[in-house]
Amino acid sequence: MKIRTNFIAMTILTASAIMSSCKSDSPILYKAQNFTVYKDKVVQGQNIAEVLSPVIMKSNYKSTENETYSNLISFKFSINEKDNDLAQGVNRQILITNQKESPIYVFGQQQTEPVDGPKGILPADTDFTFRLDMRAVFQQFKDKGFYQCQDGTKIAQSDFKGVYIAGGALPLTWDFVNLSSRGLKMTDTDADGIFEITLKLNPLIPVEDKTWKLTQDITSKASYKSDQPIVDALYNLSLEEAKLAIEPDNTFRTGAKWAGVWTRDISYSILLAFSYLEPEVAKISLLKKVKRDRIIQDTGSGGAWPVSSDRTTWALAAWEVYKTTGDKDWLKKAYTIIKNTTEDDYKTIRNNQTGMYSGESSFLDWREQTYPKWMSNMDIYVSQNLGTNMVHYQTHQILSKMATILGESHEQYDAIAAQIKKGINANLWMEDKGYYAQYLYGKNYMIPSKRFEALGEALAVLFDVADAEQSKSIISKSPLTDYGVTCIYPQIPGIPPYHNNAIWPFVQSYWNLAAAKVGNEKVLNQGLASIYRAAGLFLTNYENMVADNGDFKGTEINSHRMLWSMAGNLSMVYRVFIGMHFEEDQLVFEPVIPKNYGGTRSLTNFKYRNANLNITIEGYGNKIASVSIDGKKADKAIISATFIGNHSVKITMSNNDFSSDAINLVENKFTLANPNTTLNGNTLTWKNNSEAVAYQVYKNGKLVDKTTAASYQILEDNYAEYAVSAIDVLGQESFMSEPLIYSKAQPLVIESEDFITKSDLNYVNYSGKGFVEVSTEKNTKVSIPIVVAESGEYFVDIKYSNGSGPWNTDNKCAIRSLYLNQDYVGVMVLPQRGTNEWSDWGFSNSHKINLVKGENQLELVMEAWNNNMNVDVNRAMIDYIRLYKVQ
Repeated sequence: MKIRTNFIAMTILTASAIMSSCKSDSPILYKAQNFTVYKDKVVQGQNIAEVLSPVIMKSNYKSTENETYSNLISFKFSINEKDNDLAQGVNRQILITNQKESPIYVFGQQQTEPVDGPKGILPADTDFTFRLDMRAVFQQFKDKGFYQCQDGTKIAQSDFKGVYIAGGALPLTWDFVNLSSRGLKMTDTDADGIFEITLKLNPLIPVEDKTWKLTQDITSKASYKSDQPIVDALYNLSLEEAKLAIEPDNTFRTGAKWAGVWTRDISYSILLAFSYLEPEVAKISLLKKVKRDRIIQDTGSGGAWPVSSDRTTWALAAWEVYKTTGDKDWLKKAYTIIKNTTEDDYKTIRNNQTGMYSGESSFLDWREQTYPKWMSNMDIYVSQNLGTNMVHYQTHQILSKMATILGESHEQYDAIAAQIKKGINANLWMEDKGYYAQYLYGKNYMIPSKRFEALGEALAVLFDVADAEQSKSIISKSPLTDYGVTCIYPQIPGIPPYHNNAIWPFVQSYWNLAAAKVGNEKVLNQGLASIYRAAGLFLTNYENMVADNGDFKGTEINSHRMLWSMAGNLSMVYRVFIGMHFEEDQLVFEPVIPKNYGGTRSLTNFKYRNANLNITIEGYGNKIASVSIDGKKADKAIISATFIGNHSVKITMSNNDFSSDAINLVENKFTLANPNTTLNGNTLTWKNNSEAVAYQVYKNGKLVDKTTAASYQILEDNYAEYAVSAIDVLGQESFMSEPLIYSKAQPLVIESEDFITKSDLNYVNYSGKGFVEVSTEKNTKVSIPIVVAESGEYFVDIKYSNGSGPWNTDNKCAIRSLYLNQDYVGVMVLPQRGTNEWSDWGFSNSHKINLVKGENQLELVMEAWNNNMNVDVNRAMIDYIRLYKVQ
């Protein structure tokens, strides 16, 4: 009954205690341009959140979404939930004033009528009907059996599933692949070829004052008290949300709206907080994401592994659980799982040229939110990303430590980690900016995307991939907006907030940990305010918020009570103010306390292995003046893993100033859209953008020209890839255009059905006389002779189809190992292209190979390491092999 009694006592506070915690002259913790965080409240314009006690808060926060909803609506139509109405980056627009329905648009036909009328705010709950003429599409289906889109792709009549509307204003969304689930499918009720949909635009958001009051018993967890009531209350709120996140099967729920365990979500959350707060739940959750003694990759932009490849975040979490618990059985189990996983990864996603690993940016798993629209899932697989490579680097560091403890060889893991680190610093570090590039991207030749990527930069500091000088530069020079660190910077135009133009509290938390490690008080202060503003005003830990206004409304999807957001909130107490660092055999305290957060703080009843700790810290700064353990002076603030029972730790800080390093506060900016290029003969052209001051032309990944013209003449090349980016008046560079191949010679095309029995499946739009099916049962080893007239280097890829699943989700990416004259080359990755859309053909990734004059033997083999996340379905249709001679 003692616990319950304490809980009741905690929630019943006297009026005097409540009043004393909420004085009107409360000192300021941080003042931003648009908001202020006080010790006991948050103020943003008319929005005020107040702490009434450690277990009660109230807020009158009102979203501005209804008040800023423009009557100028951008949208376009979609067949089969794909962006195929108009050219990429070209949208339709309508200005809604008093009309109730749109003109009748024609699919694939660019809008010509001007958008005229008074611009303003659209009233809430406006009903409006969009109309679309599909008769020309159906006529092509009848005449040709397919419809050809503006970009040349063909939609087979047999693949047609429906027509939809997409857009950038709720309830519209640019999330093409979820248009059906969002209720955005259009209908033709009278079968005249004119499709319609009526939507309620600017849906009304209810306005209400909110109060949070602790309802869960959290007395079994460590109690935190400081001189900042806002921190204390939000700590308790986050503990309560963490308890609510535990499901009946003792796994963590991803968020209030989303059940189930996601590998990267649970792993980043465990690393932040739950390895020491809920170690047993953490273990059970992690094991839910294991299959065949390998880590399960969550789906991302489509097909799961190896398009998305950050599953080894699991290793970061598993190692942290071992350090907090000392559980050797867990260590052995985790080591086997991580070892098996990394062996498959090494053969599948490691790039021999850079030493880095390929695949999607860690957690940034929504294609157009952080990639140019031209990039397919194949292109994402080819890219080499900052955050993902940080994860792979740290995973191999962890494997080395695990192997050492278990008495196994570790040198191979050290070597791989060193190669990844070298590749990151050689290929992604931008000396002129003082931080890393977002990723390498392209086709056969890679170019760095010069955007900032917050999580990757933070992990570079935390994992020591960046040296001390680089780390200080990253934290002081990286761009930070008023409401916090954005996932990427600058933002991508025409893409609604989610990863783009958004702030994620869990990313902010890792950024804060990096700022604390470097000792940058200005950046840490700003980051703490970002977390406490949002959680205070919203009275919950949302997943994301709009970077422009800090609102939880307006992002593509969002949920309250998000696991990694609450973990980040809790970690500010444990990892920053208390300064906990777990090692294999000890707990180290290295508090980092900005001056405004000074005073006395205590953490009581914290469980570390077999010890219960009561910790008191006085003062501020990032240097310790003195330490006592159990009342006796100690040289270091360290608790050994052998401690048993109750112990006290008292730390007195030096009250030192660590505010000398700079902070780079910037306005939230967007680049221009990337140019869309065409190649006519030897002339590369693109549409001139009036906002561009120049264009940069890249050849084979290298800058070769800067021009103000909208064309470029190719003078002499046997084979080359060209791409163009746009520069705005601020000097910001857009994404580059899709690289186009210029080749004097036509590619060599080898039809698969000339050497293997062709499939009798009734698909269309293929080349030659047919195609070949490969699956886990059919043609598991395919041999194709390649005869060339000249020895030399060639790029080889495959034209294929994969209708096993949608292009944005699921786990049925087809994978095969490529051999040349019996030597292993690498994998060919054949991602999904749409559910049952087997007549939608595209190209795989490519490899540069050396062919000898005469006959060479290519083999496509289903190897053990080619098992995808589905395992059972690993299927594709092979149309032909394509070879370009490079030299």
